[in-house]
Amino acid sequence: MAETDAATSTSATPPSSGNMGAGEKPYPNPIYAWYVVGILVVAYTFSFIDRQILSLLVGPMKRDLNISDFEMSLLQGFAFAIFYAVLGLPIGRMVDNKKRVTIISVGILVWSVMTALCGAARSYWQLFLFRMGVGVGEAALSPAAYSMLADYFRPERMGFALGVYGMGVYIGAGLALIIGAQVVAIVGSAGTTTLPLIGEVYPWQVVFLAVGLPGILVALWMWTVKEPERRGHMRTQTNADGEETHAPLPLSEVVGFMWQNKATLASHHLCYALGAMMAYGVAAWIPTFLVRTHGWGVVDAGTYYGLIVMVFGTAGVVAGGWAGDKVTASGRPNGRLLVMGLGCLAAAPFALTYPLVENIPLLFVLLSFATFFSTFAIAPGAAAIPELMPNQMRGFASAFMIFVITLIGLGLGPSIIAAMTDFYYQDEMMIRYSLAYPPTIILTMGGLIGLAGLKPYLASRKRVLDWTAQHEGESLVKRHT
Repeated sequence: MAETDAATSTSATPPSSGNMGAGEKPYPNPIYAWYVVGILVVAYTFSFIDRQILSLLVGPMKRDLNISDFEMSLLQGFAFAIFYAVLGLPIGRMVDNKKRVTIISVGILVWSVMTALCGAARSYWQLFLFRMGVGVGEAALSPAAYSMLADYFRPERMGFALGVYGMGVYIGAGLALIIGAQVVAIVGSAGTTTLPLIGEVYPWQVVFLAVGLPGILVALWMWTVKEPERRGHMRTQTNADGEETHAPLPLSEVVGFMWQNKATLASHHLCYALGAMMAYGVAAWIPTFLVRTHGWGVVDAGTYYGLIVMVFGTAGVVAGGWAGDKVTASGRPNGRLLVMGLGCLAAAPFALTYPLVENIPLLFVLLSFATFFSTFAIAPGAAAIPELMPNQMRGFASAFMIFVITLIGLGLGPSIIAAMTDFYYQDEMMIRYSLAYPPTIILTMGGLIGLAGLKPYLASRKRVLDWTAQHEGESLVKRHT
């Protein structure tokens, strides 16, 4: 079976994606590689706990800060997304030639401290600034994680490895809802609390402190990880001590290569981003929908929805990564994009129907299917970057992908639903229709755009093969002259 997979990947994957070349070091021990995945999953889990906890706190934060649904959505989406997206680009550039373990460790430390500081905010705008800080820290994680995992795992295993890493999104989002619901229940009846150095705080501020501070320990754990050997041809330079170090490609060369593949990258990024728009938007407002429309308590809404997110979101991420690997290995080099597009289309009918039904068990069944299929794009979307970009361009390319996904998905997703409720319906009790119609349209558009990029995807993979062959040839000439 291993020989069959390896043979398949040789024909389907660019050499720079990890096939063994002359003089290339063997891949790291698989046990250690999966250990690193485990740490990254924990880090990703904490990042989404810190990111998603606001969805449970809509009611008390609106009351205590005297803000609207739309202003709340800016805290959930735009405040976080703007710096997460923009700073991801220079961080992605650093990923291509700096120590990635350090980049991730510092990022975890920053977002954890900023989350805790949200618990000390005294006004809406202070909270807005601290949420920006959370975005700054979290911008470091995924570009570096994608790059590291491409050096830890063979190409034919990348989709599954990234699927396991992507589990952190839904484990974290689910735990944010489940644990957050319990913390809300504990502190919600206590009134304001007086803390050393901070003073009097609302119960929802205690939640931020409780979920932010433990992340500091995760940052220290990440610092112990070994940096993997970079794979594929890497341009080198000699430092002052006479040692050879990796030299980054000129940014113009990276951007030029991406521009040559603009049709593929546009369809890939938009398919991924529109699916993420639905996922982020829905996750931000479902607990509030259950409270307003069906009369649930916050604790029950968070607990039940959190379980759905953890079980079906996680299953969808892993299934999408596995399906992308299998379809690609079966002889379709564009298989990952195919899985992404079909996942969006499969989620659309379930996304339309669950907000409109009155029967609660049926609602949760439909919501479970919507969650499962809407997460299909995450792992194959990330695993496509090593197929579409040479090794030394992947950090910046991953950061640009995340830039697009974050601005469209997280920056707009929660706010589109809130804007429909506040400005179109002008009635917060109409949130069920805001959850039904925009996400369905968005998912359908994302699926169709993804399928439209299947042919350009093939041309892009050929360009990677050609570029890699050319530069590896140049490197061999330099070594022998």
